[in-house]
Amino acid sequence: MSATTEPSGADRALLGALALSRGTVDKAAHRRQDDSWLQQKWADERTRVLAVNNSRAPARFVEGVPRLYLVSPMDVSSEVSRVFLGLEDGVAYFAVLTELLDLPADVEWADLRVVGAQLDDRDAGLMVTAVGLDHWHRAHPMCSRCGTATDLASAGWVRRCPHDGSEHYPRTDPAVIVLVRDEDDRALLGRQTRWEKGWFSTLAGFVEPGESAEDAVRREVEEESGVRVGEVVFLGSQPWPFPSSLMFGYHAWATDSSIEVDGTEIEEARWFSRDELAAACRDGSVSLPPAVSIARRLIERWYGDDLPGDWSRPIQIPR
Repeated sequence: MSATTEPSGADRALLGALALSRGTVDKAAHRRQDDSWLQQKWADERTRVLAVNNSRAPARFVEGVPRLYLVSPMDVSSEVSRVFLGLEDGVAYFAVLTELLDLPADVEWADLRVVGAQLDDRDAGLMVTAVGLDHWHRAHPMCSRCGTATDLASAGWVRRCPHDGSEHYPRTDPAVIVLVRDEDDRALLGRQTRWEKGWFSTLAGFVEPGESAEDAVRREVEEESGVRVGEVVFLGSQPWPFPSSLMFGYHAWATDSSIEVDGTEIEEARWFSRDELAAACRDGSVSLPPAVSIARRLIERWYGDDLPGDWSRPIQIPR
């Protein structure tokens, strides 16, 4: 495909279910202000509760596959903050924002970045929601207007200021992530300055005020790599709650493939053919994003097949 050719129907096909955009539980938002109903559900022995703390939740590994460890409300201290996550088949799900939970010997705290791609649909949806809300509550304990400590309201989906009555809602930051293709259908991958040598991924960045997501793709690609982009095709989105991003995934086509990296965010950028990428991954000179990321799916979609797990770089967990 040349840089000016209109993408085909196949090029416009969506990514499908992404690791962190799955879920089966109905959020039942209409119940968040029904305090009587929420109290009834909290007293129901069928209700399940997920503890969450700093991107982690308890999980039990069965033959290497993680399953979230959910407890009864009776197993949780009444002092902890709790959030209503939703309903499924009459069962209510809550999250408690704490790590103070007695766990069996075969249960461990697991990071969403590590286990997210392996969780089933229900567990993925529960954990993504709980982690996102936990990060928001930790980062926004005070009123942004007057500085007063805020209280949880609306089943944990609002923080309310007792001084001025203002309400504050969970934050989501839109970001774009894109695999750029040139006239020879090569893929543009870059390495961030803070990454190990050989770690490559697609380019990404936040949407700025007054900017569409598509304009953000063009701006970020040119700023980071010097490559100019024309056609941009949206393929799917995925929450990335570390702490509050929503990633919009694209393929885009270069109109000028000359590379000049910014040296600030991106230290190295290269065009790869499919054969070149496969050879570099096999010999270990290039490592790709893990399966939990939308970047991996964007690369696999261009490549035309799932990529081996041993082509992935280690998952980075900030401390």
